[in-house]
Order: sequence, then C-alpha cells, then structure tokens
Amino acid sequence: MKVYKNHFMKEHSNMKIGGIAKEYIEIESKEEVLDIIKNKENIFIIGNGTNTLLGDGNLDKTFVSLKNIDYIKEIKIGEIEVGAGLDFSKLIEYMEEKNYSGIENLAGIPGTVGGLVFMNGGAHGTEIFDAITQVEIIDEFGNLRKINKENLEISYRVTEIKKKKWIVISATFQFSQGFKKDIVEKFKLKRNENHPLNEPNLGSTFKNPDGKFSARLIIDSGLQGKQVGDAQISMIHPNFIVNKGNAKFSDIIRLIEEVKKGVKEKTGIELEEEIIIVND
Repeated sequence: MKVYKNHFMKEHSNMKIGGIAKEYIEIESKEEVLDIIKNKENIFIIGNGTNTLLGDGNLDKTFVSLKNIDYIKEIKIGEIEVGAGLDFSKLIEYMEEKNYSGIENLAGIPGTVGGLVFMNGGAHGTEIFDAITQVEIIDEFGNLRKINKENLEISYRVTEIKKKKWIVISATFQFSQGFKKDIVEKFKLKRNENHPLNEPNLGSTFKNPDGKFSARLIIDSGLQGKQVGDAQISMIHPNFIVNKGNAKFSDIIRLIEEVKKGVKEKTGIELEEEIIIVND
C-alpha cells in the first residue's frame, strides 16, 4: 500500500482538473481495501478518471486507486475473472489473444473494468454486463461478497452497485469463441474520428434520454460550441465537454447547467449527467 498525503489530483482526471486531496492511496489487494474501509472516512474509489470530474479546491477525501488489482485469471475456456483495476483496453487485447467474443462493440472505451462495471458502461447496443456472470464487491457494510448477475439490479448506465456505492473488486466474464477484429477496428476508428480525443474530456457528459440522443438535442438547441471560460461543448462531438486549456471546475459545472437549461427550454427534455462529479 502506498499512501500520499495532500496529493494533487489534477493528473487523476482526464479533464485535467483537480485540487488537493487529503490522501491518495494505491492498494495492492482486496484485503487492503477492506482495511481502509474500516479505518478511513470519506472514501472515493477512483479509476483512470476518464469520467470523473474533480473539484479544484481542497478535497477532504481519501481517494483509493485499485489500479494494481489488474489481473486476468482463466477459470476455464471462455470464462475469466478480471480485477477491477485492469485497463479495459487490456481486456480487449486478451480477448483477441484468446479468440474470445462478446463485447467487441465496446472497444476504444477508456477506463478500467471496474469503472465500466460500476456504471454498466456500454456503446453501440452492447453493455458490459452482457458478458458478465458474477461480480465481486465490497458492500456498504464492509462485507466482501460475490453476486450473480441475475441477482443485481441493472439498467442503462445504472447498477445497484452504483446506487449503493459498493466497491467493485472483480468481475467474471463468459465469452464465446470467435473474436471479431473487424468490429474492434471499426469502432476504434469511429471513436478516433468522431470524439475529441486530442483535448481533455470525460467522454459523454449526459446520458441519452429514452429514444433520443443527447448530442442531437444539444445541436438542435443551438448549444454546440458554447463556452464558459475554457470549458467548451465540443465542435467534434456535442455530448463532450472539452478543456481548451485552463478550465476550472466551476466552468464545467456552469456549462453543464446552461446546457441542461437550454435543452429543457427548447425540447422539454431534462438531461441527466453521465459523468461522476466529486467535490466537497
């Protein structure tokens, strides 16, 4: 376990915004997570920070990184257990190596396996839980549990894990045979062409309302390109907010609120954030 006091968090968010945390801890095992839960308060589990907006003041929290819980364990052919800290791209690479298929549509999504499990991340009609059979979590009472998928509440970008603020330790996947490399290359190329990957961002800012696309609603409301300080609605993909240089936390929040207000006034639809916002 590595413990850093008064730690600068800017580099732990893909938006390149973040203040000073009381503590930042890198753990090596789930036993260390259990120990931290018993002895620390105001804990926040942080992954790669690809969808987490951090306040830029003093953060009275203990941020815990699971990035060292990044193993892949083969249970049997097609069935693997994956540590929460593994980069999702590494899982796709492993699937290609083993000729496994099931979630190729998600190729190119940044973040960790645990982060995608936490929020049931997905893209192009596929969600990560489509290939998951079981998750290992630490619940709100500090108990380490394994829960079968059928016993979890799961919906679009929401899970029981997220609602109850459980900590994801690992997930068990069941894959079929026949890795679809053409699909992986197709969606990686699509992301490179249609997402502002050369600027700090947190991916999709808003969830898609039922039957609608947030990006289209933002365009139709005349909000694409809108800017507050150095925070801007991307001209490449309007559901992305980008940091044009020195955006502040308050710039991002104000822009989010103005977009929600503008879309509501224009379409009557209320957008809901997909990103996670952490501030004191």
